[in-house]
Order: sequence, then C-alpha cells, then structure tokens
Amino acid sequence: MSLTCCCVFSASCSGCGPGYRSPLDAMKGPREEIVYLPCIYRNTGIQKPDYLATVDVDPKSPTYCQVIHRLPMPNLRDELHHSGWNTCSSCFGDTSKKRNRLILPSLISSRVYVVDVGTNPRAPEIHKTVEPVDLYWKCGLANPHTSHCLGSGQIMISCLGDPTGNGKGGFILLDGETFEVVGNWEHPGEAAPFGYDFWYQPRHNVMISTEWGAPKALADGFNPAHLKEGHYGRSLHVWDWTTHRKLQTIDLGEEGAIPLEVRFLHDPSATEGYVGCALQGTVFRFYRTEKGDWAAEKVIGVPSKKVEGWMLPEMSGLITDILISLDDRFLYFSNWLHGDIRQYDITDRRKPKMVGQVFLGGSIVSDGPVKVLQDPENQPQPPPRVIKGRRVYGGPQMLQLSLDGRRLYVTTSLFSSWDKQFYPDMVKEGSLMMQIDVNTISGGLALNENFLVDFGKEPDGPVLAHEVRYPGGDCTSDIWL
Repeated sequence: MSLTCCCVFSASCSGCGPGYRSPLDAMKGPREEIVYLPCIYRNTGIQKPDYLATVDVDPKSPTYCQVIHRLPMPNLRDELHHSGWNTCSSCFGDTSKKRNRLILPSLISSRVYVVDVGTNPRAPEIHKTVEPVDLYWKCGLANPHTSHCLGSGQIMISCLGDPTGNGKGGFILLDGETFEVVGNWEHPGEAAPFGYDFWYQPRHNVMISTEWGAPKALADGFNPAHLKEGHYGRSLHVWDWTTHRKLQTIDLGEEGAIPLEVRFLHDPSATEGYVGCALQGTVFRFYRTEKGDWAAEKVIGVPSKKVEGWMLPEMSGLITDILISLDDRFLYFSNWLHGDIRQYDITDRRKPKMVGQVFLGGSIVSDGPVKVLQDPENQPQPPPRVIKGRRVYGGPQMLQLSLDGRRLYVTTSLFSSWDKQFYPDMVKEGSLMMQIDVNTISGGLALNENFLVDFGKEPDGPVLAHEVRYPGGDCTSDIWL
C-alpha cells in the first residue's frame, strides 16, 4: 500500500489536492460557514431514521444557528456516530483527489453510508450504502467507528466488534473510488481484543489504536459489572504501518480504563500524542522511546468526586472527547459527567497546564439530585447553564475546534443508550450545539451566549446530535504525511 500520494507537493497551493500543505497552513484557512452533524433517533422513542444535519454557523448569514438541510438515512436505528472523509490533507499533493464524500459509519447497524457533499455542500445526498453483510462476510467485523482517509486513496474504518457482539478491534478498507469493501487492513488473527479509535503517522511507520468495549456490553448502557467481567478495554495497540503487523500492546492499567480518542500531535515529525481515558478521567501521553518502542505515562488526572444521589458513591469526570489545536499548543477535553470543558497548555508535553475551564450542564449542577460530599479540587457545584432561555441538559461531549483555534464547538450527546441512562432529560428535550470563545494567547474559555443550535426543536421531534465536521477538513479528521 502506498503511503504517500503520487504527486510531488507543488510550491504553491494552486493546483494541489484536498486540504492543506501543513497544520500551520490549515490554521490560515477560511472560517467555517457550515458544519455537518449526524443526528440520532435510536433510543429516543421516535421511530424515525437518523439523519445528517447541515448547520449554518456563519454569523453574517440570515440562517445563522439553524439547521438548513436534513438528509435522512433509508433505515431505522443505525446509530450514526462519527464521520470521516474520502480524502484529506494526506492527499494534498494529488491533484486528482477531491474531498467530496463524507463517510458515515453506523455504530449499531454496521452500515456505512457514503454521502455526496461535493455536488451541493449545503444539501448533501447519499451516494452509496455499504451493507452490513459486506463487513461481516468479507472482514468478520461489525460496529464501525472511526474513518480516516489514507494517502493511498483508500479509506480505513476501525471496528468495535465481530458480528456476534464480542469485542474485536480490526479495520476494514474501502476502495476510495467505488467504496466497495476491499478487506481487512490487519493480518488474520491479529485483531486487538477491543477497538475504537486510531491515528497513524507514516513518517514513523506507526499507527496507534484504542479500546472501548464489547458491543454487546455497551449497546444498552453502562453496567459496572461488565467492567469487572473484562468487557471493557484499557490498552493502546501499536501497529507497523507498512506491514500491518501488531507490534506492541501498552496496558494503561486501571487508571487508563476505556481509552477513547487518540490524537498524535499534528506535526507529522512528532513522535508523541495523547489519549483520553474515560473511566478514571485521565489523559495519557504516549511517545516513542530511545529504544524505538512505545510507552505511555499519565499526565492529567481529573479526580473523582464523592457524591450521594447518584448511581455510584464516586463520580468520575468521564473524559469522552479530546482534541489538539493545529499548532500543537493547546489540548482540550470534555468531562461529560462533571459537565466541564478544560483547556491545557501542552507546550511542555509532559506537564500540561490547565489554562481554561467552562461548565455546561453535567450531573452535579447545584439544583440537581446529586450532592457532592467531597471534591479534591474544592470546586463549588456549578449552577445550571441557560442559553437563550434554554437549559442545558446533558454535559459537554463532542468537541470541534475552528482552524484558527478561536472557536470551540460542543455537542451534548455521547451514545444514545448511555444518553438515555445518564441524561434522560436530554433525550426528552433534545441535545444542543454550543460555541466556546477561546483565548489563544494566554488561555481561557468563555461561552458565546449568542450561539445556540437547539436540536429539541427538530421537525420530527427532539434528536441527539453528535460529532461536528467541517466541509474543508478539521483538526480531528486531517492527517499530514
């Protein structure tokens, strides 16, 4: 498999392929005007298909903060989740490539929808549907999650399990032109015990993947007993990018249970990155050692709070999403249960320094049923957050940063069955999309009180909106070679 595009990077952007020459060039890209979000009806009691929403985020537009188009899927209960591109900055040097298809894997149904966003970016249409049987029979995989385009022109999608609901961390390859299933990326018998996210760095011939849990355990909500029974992961897996061989498994221990989003630094020469571990509210830094193998160390820990009036006597922050600014200066993550977003200066890679924090809902709001008995950080229980008269139910979850790093978009839905379990009011009222103003000089986060997209007011009823994606690429989808 080719690791780079067939064209040599030209001296100017004229005549180049999709994306940007470098992460710093991307920071100079145009301001986002529309965004795409998958909207989920599974577990809401509304028997309607999930859909892809196009949202206007241009302050100069008359339809600012409105859903301007909805593309319904042809099936029920898919559970759209994350999305990716047919091509990205990994193909910047290839003038034959265009970023015109959005890849939409379905976490529960195992379908993969390919959406045409090139013909009319403001009103996308379905281009092709890859049926579950192709994943099952050709790859022995199910529950597709993260999609990344490759420099070869192919598309790679990580999977959580096998067709029977057991954990199996394998990867499927799609042809970048026909979108047919080509087969597995990994070698037979070398899939990881669990799957979730992945990020690759061809300059260092490495890919690192993470683990959530067995689909049959997590599909209907979180049961602490399943953790003790070994149905959730706690390891990083290191793969040889050229040979596709699994080289190493890094056990993060109990503090690293349920490692979700993995982010290399954007600088393609970097040999380090970060992973957010949900269960204990920790962030680990992974890095290549002097010996040439890989290791990990905990660099951030959000202490759990002792509580009453909740399902457990202690409540972790539950870090569910992290991202890194394109200049590799700031790291952001969301504590879905505690209800806050945190900003860290990571100039010193081993000693992140918190420089910003904002609360947006969560499970410990001052007028809620949960009482905090002991908080190692000595923070008061935050008041409920109300924006434009609308109370924020749920907590901050998926994050997306503007290319210039000044605007952080956040949505509140995690996964429909977990939403239903932890935030039933959000399922009833619909999720929200909010915007945080970012101080990129010294750090700092502040809610934009004039921005709100209320998915509780959708035509077919309240819906759960998940990951934010920009048409021109963003800091969680593009990889530089």
